[in-house]
Amino acid sequence: MTTCEICGLPKELCVCREIAKEKQKIKIYTTRRTFGKVVTVVEGLNDKEINTKELLKKLKAFCACGGTYKNSKIELQGDHKEKAKKALINIGFPEDTIEIV
Repeated sequence: MTTCEICGLPKELCVCREIAKEKQKIKIYTTRRTFGKVVTVVEGLNDKEINTKELLKKLKAFCACGGTYKNSKIELQGDHKEKAKKALINIGFPEDTIEIV
């Protein structure tokens, strides 16, 4: 049986990811890029505690759009502020730590 290096519990009972989700202060906002394209930015995720590639994949599937992860920010193509917040809550992030700007 393998144990978590951080909390010492067995991998099946590890709570480190849940604790990491509660510590995040996430900001969601939109910005305009070249040629007037709108991009939704999800900022404030700690990539050392959360698997951002997996999170990006889930957000892109939920919002039905393309996206990328760069400069510690997730960028989704289009205006998906409300959908992104709903998706993050479904994934397990507390609602009070997510702010739409």
